[in-house]
Amino acid sequence: MAAVQVLGVEKLAPPEACAGLLVHLQSLANPDNVAGMARFGISPNATLGVSVTTLRAIARPIMRARKPDGSWRHSVAAELWGSEIHEARILAVLLDDPALVTREQALAWASDSDSWDITDQLCMNLLDRTDFAYELTQEWSNASGEFVKRAAFSLMASLASHDKTSADERFLPMLAAIEREAGDPRNFVKKSVSWALRGVGKRSKTLHGPALDTALRLAESGDGAARWIGRDATRELDGPAVRARLGLS
Repeated sequence: MAAVQVLGVEKLAPPEACAGLLVHLQSLANPDNVAGMARFGISPNATLGVSVTTLRAIARPIMRARKPDGSWRHSVAAELWGSEIHEARILAVLLDDPALVTREQALAWASDSDSWDITDQLCMNLLDRTDFAYELTQEWSNASGEFVKRAAFSLMASLASHDKTSADERFLPMLAAIEREAGDPRNFVKKSVSWALRGVGKRSKTLHGPALDTALRLAESGDGAARWIGRDATRELDGPAVRARLGLS
């Protein structure tokens, strides 16, 4: 990623920095990768075929140079997101400052997402570090939009993995939302609900029991989507690897 450092984007005003980053992303475009990504359900719309690993490598030196300057990063992120380019939007969530993200921005970006990977990167790298992340898991859990609803459950999974300090009790309301919404048959929602259930259940010994109970109930459901989620989650939560890690017999 030396070319990005040569551009010196971290020294430029946000519009010029964004323009330089977009030129660099375009230079890395790989149509073969776009076709491969599409086979995994990633939208090919305005997609260049640049890997997340490469995007992280681009973001890293910029973050080192501009980490204290949240306002600059926030402005660059807004410019990148506004380009509507798939990889630029992922780069935006890697660079933005969660302290400056508003609820309005969070909903706008979640609503703009047209691909599960953008939604998940948004949740895992930005929204789960906002002060209102837990509230969004509940507010968006019954959203009509497929990717906003996926974001609710991706956020649950991200928080379960990344938030090392919150009490386990904070995650119990998520199980109620998971069980309530498990009947949504849309593929990207269904998979994120399972991810959330497994994430909460793997967080601690205390949460494992309630999460596994939820999974077992769903596995016996008469609804196909709920039954799939229950069985998918039960396989992992009741498996030897998770039990051993949590010290369960």
